[in-house]
Amino acid sequence: MITVEDWALIRRLVADGVPRRQVARDLRIGRSTVDRALASARPPKYERPAQLTSFSPFEGRVRELLAEHPSMPATVLAERVEWSGSITWFRDNVRRLRPEQSPVDPADRLSWAAGDAAQCDLWFPPFKIPLENGTAVLLPVLVIVAAHSRFLTARMIPTRKTEDLILGSWELIRQLEKVPRRLIWDNEPGIGQRGRLAQGVAAFAGTLATKVVQLRPYDPESKGIVERRNGWMETSFMPGRTFTSPADFNAQLAVWLLTANTKVVRTINARPVDLIEHDRSLMLPLPPVPLQLGWRERVRLGRDYYVRLDASDYSVDPNAIGRIVDVIADLDRVKVRLAGRIVADHARVWARGSTVTDPAHVEMARRLRQQFQQPRPAPAEDLKRDLADYDRAFGLNEEVA
Repeated sequence: MITVEDWALIRRLVADGVPRRQVARDLRIGRSTVDRALASARPPKYERPAQLTSFSPFEGRVRELLAEHPSMPATVLAERVEWSGSITWFRDNVRRLRPEQSPVDPADRLSWAAGDAAQCDLWFPPFKIPLENGTAVLLPVLVIVAAHSRFLTARMIPTRKTEDLILGSWELIRQLEKVPRRLIWDNEPGIGQRGRLAQGVAAFAGTLATKVVQLRPYDPESKGIVERRNGWMETSFMPGRTFTSPADFNAQLAVWLLTANTKVVRTINARPVDLIEHDRSLMLPLPPVPLQLGWRERVRLGRDYYVRLDASDYSVDPNAIGRIVDVIADLDRVKVRLAGRIVADHARVWARGSTVTDPAHVEMARRLRQQFQQPRPAPAEDLKRDLADYDRAFGLNEEVA
């Protein structure tokens, strides 16, 4: 068998006009070798003939199991086929066969029209954020990317519950200054699952005149733009930073986004900041009236004059005890109203299980408690009444007459 170098030299010499006989004589090879080199369009490759191994008797059964259960672990396969040899050797052979038996899932190349869609996702930064009570937790960051221009917006939010997802989405849409015609989500529980939107999501989309599209399972490519932005933030924004609070995180992220949107995106060979105006021109306008979003609940205020929101308690003016109050909260504030009048206004805490108290409410409760504990005034002593009044009431005067 000739080498790759000889194969290439033979073809070059013959192409230059050297007779085949002379090529064979100069290279000291046979004429038939020269003929085979010229007839072969591919360079020679050594291939070892297939030989039976200890795995060969089990290969057919393993292929059948993989065809029916492509993700079956190698250890389970070894048990099913009663393999008694080296598990490492068995795993190596299963790793070779598995791609041949796995179903093919092609990924289409998608194009995104201006104004059509924004991809939405939650990113969890690998850094615990300090909270008010001294603890540190992992918190979600809501990310929305305009699909055509790749313009990136993001904000850390307290929870992944529906109320906070809607509040965060509205804030980021206001940063876009227009409403994309479609908001593309995966099956995030706070947005909806199994084709059904969570309570409040459909009303939010209807108010914006947009459509919430939830992708089917195993379709990450349709949301690949925002997934890649998540990875980019993790490798470009996060390294070397420290954060003292969620507000500090959002402040640093806002500054970084100003620069991030001026970077050229390789797939579109353009900067998002240069394309966003065209993207906005084909989006929908923002609603003309303020949206009534966030946490909303009506409760009767108990004697302890606290209301609960997302596992934390907030004090309320004790004068509202026993009456129905409206609890309203957004990402930053918690307010309580009684007949339209504000009876509590607190900064929202992100630490679960916290208690937020206004000293004025405690002082008012002390005064009301003192008033309640004071002895009540005694009734008037002059309780005498003319007995004739009772006679007239029962008609006794007439009988006597």
